[in-house]
Amino acid sequence: MQHPPEPRTIAITNQKGGVGKTTTAINLGASLAAMGQSVLVIDLDPQGNASTGLGLDPADRRKTSYDLLLEDLPLSEAIHETDIENLRIIPATTDLSSTDVELVDQGNRVFLLRDAISSDTPAGIDIILIDCPPSLSLLTVNALTAANAVLVPLQAEFFALEGLSQLMLTIREVRETANLNLRIEGVVLTMYDQRNNLSRQVEDDARATLGDLVYAATIPRNVRLSEAPSFAMPINEYDPQSKGAKAYDALAEEFLKRGLVPAEVL
Repeated sequence: MQHPPEPRTIAITNQKGGVGKTTTAINLGASLAAMGQSVLVIDLDPQGNASTGLGLDPADRRKTSYDLLLEDLPLSEAIHETDIENLRIIPATTDLSSTDVELVDQGNRVFLLRDAISSDTPAGIDIILIDCPPSLSLLTVNALTAANAVLVPLQAEFFALEGLSQLMLTIREVRETANLNLRIEGVVLTMYDQRNNLSRQVEDDARATLGDLVYAATIPRNVRLSEAPSFAMPINEYDPQSKGAKAYDALAEEFLKRGLVPAEVL
């Protein structure tokens, strides 16, 4: 009997806040869903912004990623539908903020998400996107342990590359101790302004340093992209003709085409 293929599980992470991590989780997920992929977003950020951005009011988050990790809730029971075809979510609440303290004495604490995904992911899901908190916390380590690969949003700003060193170190440590197969999916430049010398310089430096890790697609600074979350919609629903929507569609196409970069590049 042939088993269905495992979903491609991607941790979207950067320990810096405000780099477009949640924006990427929401809009990459929505663009992939529009291309026919069955996508599950797992919100692991206690702020719950991915949940809000995909239309889930806090009052509707009765079963969450906290229950998945701390209460042994089967993954299939934590999944919520969204208004977007092919796109579902496991939401988050502020309950997640206590995870590091609550799990400190639990021996398998870094494997909780991996075990939940491997034991009870519904058949037919093609891609799982994990929206991580802006820190290298136990939640982020759970995401890295559960993932096949890491996607890093990198804001086109001064010192952007310097912040990557600690994340890369954490990825190496997780691969050596908990997830031998973890790879870098890629780095995507966000809040990019091609008219700005600094944005172009950051791009040049990133491509010179990281090579093929850096996606060709870049995500621009775009007013419509900033507005979309307040309407609880991804950009391809809010304004499909905007530069932001077209950028995420291009990122999704590239994501589907490119393979995983070998571990040796780390």
